Amino acid sequence: MAAMTALAVAVRVVMFDHESFDYKGFVKSWYDFISAHGGFSALKYDFANYNVPYLYLIAGLTYLPVPALAGIKIISVVFDLALAYFVYRVVALRHPGRWSPQLAALIVLFLPTVATNSGMWGQADSLYSAFGVGGVYFVLRRRPWVAGVFFGLSLAFKLQAVFLFPLLVVLVLTKWMPWRALLAIPGVVLLLDVPALLAGAPLGRLLSVYGQQMGEYSELSLLAPSIYQFLPASADAAVIRPIGVAVTGLVVLGLCLGVRLSRVRLTAVNIVLVAATSAVLMPFLLPSMHERYFYLAEVLTVIAAFYLPRRLWHVPVLVQVASFLAYLNVLFPSAGSMPSEDPSGMDGFPPPGGLSEPDPIADLMANQFAPTLEFRILAALMAVAVVSMVWTTFREFRRDFPPGAQETPTRDALSVR
Repeated sequence: MAAMTALAVAVRVVMFDHESFDYKGFVKSWYDFISAHGGFSALKYDFANYNVPYLYLIAGLTYLPVPALAGIKIISVVFDLALAYFVYRVVALRHPGRWSPQLAALIVLFLPTVATNSGMWGQADSLYSAFGVGGVYFVLRRRPWVAGVFFGLSLAFKLQAVFLFPLLVVLVLTKWMPWRALLAIPGVVLLLDVPALLAGAPLGRLLSVYGQQMGEYSELSLLAPSIYQFLPASADAAVIRPIGVAVTGLVVLGLCLGVRLSRVRLTAVNIVLVAATSAVLMPFLLPSMHERYFYLAEVLTVIAAFYLPRRLWHVPVLVQVASFLAYLNVLFPSAGSMPSEDPSGMDGFPPPGGLSEPDPIADLMANQFAPTLEFRILAALMAVAVVSMVWTTFREFRRDFPPGAQETPTRDALSVR
């Protein structure tokens, strides 16, 4: 296990020299801005569109003798390991004392999307996903307040943590989790804003960062293998986007109410299925999703496959193929598909008063997100994965339990003395 983990890290280190467009155009400029404006004191300025917990980590890098590119990727790799650890713990609840937990953790570490997301792309998706899967683990251990803290940490790093919120609704409706434990989520998010507030950042800007992100893109799909790939390129995004959001909300609400009305006794298997279904269904139905937004689904479908291998072994394969082939269009873009100049327009240094108004990315990539035959095939693969997860979850909730039956509390091998 240690040797394979070291190999997974080595694979990522080999990719460290690659500079993606997102790194050169955004993350590197944030690092340079923080470094040029006094480290943590730079957080009072509006220079990035990420929430401040990730910027804290970047600010910490500026005080260390570590190159920016390597430091950014090391942060993501560390959370890759944390993600694999929680995958191990969740699967160990189902298969204590067997080889399955180790295998699940290694599979996640070697998933092409997980490895390239951190080692090559330098993205931060492993951060919110590690805390999200950790939240699922503590839910299964019936530790609701700790789970709420982990879900809050996940949301503090990225908005995509909301893909797990339908699970929280189900947990509250079925009384598996007290609703008061949900207060830990906004509490953690607000608590993590305090250092930025002390540095001089206005509270309004800190609270509105996710609202600004939601209005940042107008395209129906940003290279995500979602349902919007089946629409024609001429589809009116301004009309379809609000409809897509409303339909997604109704579908999620209907599924949650269906669980509540079924009055089925919630089990560990059901919780894992709801988490995985939610993580793959929401980015498939929501508009303006990036290709990376299936990251949490890639991990949770692996866990679900270890919980119900005969019925779900093919789902993580489909999700991985669809996601990774979409990744390649961004990691290795065709000539002319990406802007050649720095999108900040200021040689990596956005003005202290905020982000620059012009958006050359939208102008130069207007046709980059148009549906193609390739992405319709990837979306079809993802659709099969979504249907499989929904149908399996539905069947599991329809199973009959003997009167008075009660699930044995889950305990992993590490908790047994």
